[in-house]
Amino acid sequence: MNAMLVGADTLGNIPSVLQEHGIQIHRHLSGRNSSHQRKLDRLPAGTDLLILFTDFLGHNVMRHFRSLAAEQDIRFIACRRSVCALKQSLTGAGLCEQACASCPQRQTQSKQAH
Repeated sequence: MNAMLVGADTLGNIPSVLQEHGIQIHRHLSGRNSSHQRKLDRLPAGTDLLILFTDFLGHNVMRHFRSLAAEQDIRFIACRRSVCALKQSLTGAGLCEQACASCPQRQTQSKQAH
């Protein structure tokens, strides 16, 4: 799964958390640079998930990216820029860690594979 991240100047441990969930960073915009805040007409091709870091974005920027995701039928999550908040949001969206044996989605996928 490819994700576009919007917000946060630096990502810190976030790439490793996303990798644990089977998510690759497709593109990252800090949202602070004025060129990043210009209105895009589409999210990049190949984007499966939009992650908005709310503590680094203004309301108008978040609203614009959410509407782009909705228009393109792309899932999005919004959370603070912390590993704990990201993990909670990913789990709440049904995107458990790949090694999570107790995940209902993972159990359903393994039953379908057999």
